[in-house]
Amino acid sequence: MSDIAPSDLVSDTPRTLTDEAILARFHASKNPPGSARTLGFHMLSVNQAERRVEIAFEPSVEAVGNPMGQVQGGYVSAMLDECMSVAGMITSGMTCVVPTLEMKTSFLRPALPGPLKGIGWVVKWGRTVCFTEGELYDPEGRLLAKASATAIPTPFSKFKK
Repeated sequence: MSDIAPSDLVSDTPRTLTDEAILARFHASKNPPGSARTLGFHMLSVNQAERRVEIAFEPSVEAVGNPMGQVQGGYVSAMLDECMSVAGMITSGMTCVVPTLEMKTSFLRPALPGPLKGIGWVVKWGRTVCFTEGELYDPEGRLLAKASATAIPTPFSKFKK
């Protein structure tokens, strides 16, 4: 499988890609964003029919730890934002990036560095905004945090870096 640049993950023209093909594109990405590397991002599954993704994270205490050795809350929010944004990208047929306009995170228990699983899904996809939700779990399946967000789907060609 060849390496795929992040800009090749999305396009201006909707593509008919299987869930497996989208997953393969994420796995083949040769230059993931720095935030994804910091969070230990690894795509687990894509379900276009349900507008849902599952993502593994494995942050290190050195990168994201607070003084108590837990994952600092801003990084927990960043993991949830990744899940929700990627769910939006797959809902667009990989034609849009989905910048977050606003986000609310509820922290239910501390997240410890190490393996975590995030789930993101699109609740409503509109013409100009979309509404997403996400949850973050520890290895034992305990819910650590929940988030909801409003985002603005933006065609990749119009997104300003």
